[in-house]
Amino acid sequence: MTKKIAVLAGDGIGPEIVDEAIKVLEALAKDGLDIELAYGLIGGAAYDETGTPLPDETIEISKSADAILLGAVGGYKWESLDISVRPEKGLLGIRSQLNLFANLRPAILYPQLADASTLKSEVVAGLDLMIVRELTGGIYFGQPRGIRTLENGEKEGFNTLVYRESEIQRIGKVAFDIAQKRQGRLCSVDKANVLESTELWRETMTDMAENYSDVELSHMYVDNAAMQLVRAPKQFDVMVTTNMFGDILSDCASMLTGSIGMLPSASLDESGKGMYEPIHGSAPDIAGQNIANPLATILSASMMLRYTLDEPAMADRIEAAVSKVLDQGLRTADIYSEGMTKVGTSEMGDAVVAAL
Repeated sequence: MTKKIAVLAGDGIGPEIVDEAIKVLEALAKDGLDIELAYGLIGGAAYDETGTPLPDETIEISKSADAILLGAVGGYKWESLDISVRPEKGLLGIRSQLNLFANLRPAILYPQLADASTLKSEVVAGLDLMIVRELTGGIYFGQPRGIRTLENGEKEGFNTLVYRESEIQRIGKVAFDIAQKRQGRLCSVDKANVLESTELWRETMTDMAENYSDVELSHMYVDNAAMQLVRAPKQFDVMVTTNMFGDILSDCASMLTGSIGMLPSASLDESGKGMYEPIHGSAPDIAGQNIANPLATILSASMMLRYTLDEPAMADRIEAAVSKVLDQGLRTADIYSEGMTKVGTSEMGDAVVAAL
């Protein structure tokens, strides 16, 4: 049965890196992967053409697709726009429209890149961590929010951090289920000593643990978790946390692996339909120069095959091809070291296709 993939390239380096992932998928299509691609606009590119960062057509394409492959959104060009139509609203909007509440962010250090990390290799070698981030609630979506002028004329910005028990339970289920399939250890990250919303988070996770006797649950305050990720990251197996804390911690974890350009992510709904994207941004300063690392996007396509399209063998092939390319010493600028062969975006994509 043909699986439909919505392709939303977005802004900056988005189109370049998505092109390389499409190369890989099209190569697999020649070997029997039955897919159909449908393209849509999102972010600044969508605003320039339609006046909105998330056109109705893009929502329709995405809702009718089995999975979504996203590049990146945003850039200096659109920073002066009103916040309601900035490119990032397109990304938040598509997550909300599709109810993509569970964000999976693996941090895996390929052995070939152990020296690329800014941490000592003995600290990070063998790292294999999964961060599960709640994606559609918390302070990014809570109401009321805004900027207001007080009676004395001073301006005040305000946001609301709110979580319902049901929201915590559904992200908790995803995290516990993943921990069951890994090493059986789950660390829930909160700030329960200060924030009532995350006090409820901790209570709810603790209650859920009674139904997962094969998972060891621990709790950690977010400030300590940030420190521990840098001090001893291999102590973690699966981490689950709120939207904002997950945003920060997953980017911190990404640098343990040597480059943010190596890490994919998945955002899933309750049925397993997902949007797949690299965790890095649009990098407008290097857009169009053929120097961006496409491997995170290619690995996002692999996650898509594994988690949504039920093609684990095809996913295995992509991951093995990426590892083979690294074995060959090919490196984009972000992971380059002396003695390696520096290649551009398209050359790296071609190498992965050849390695398939």
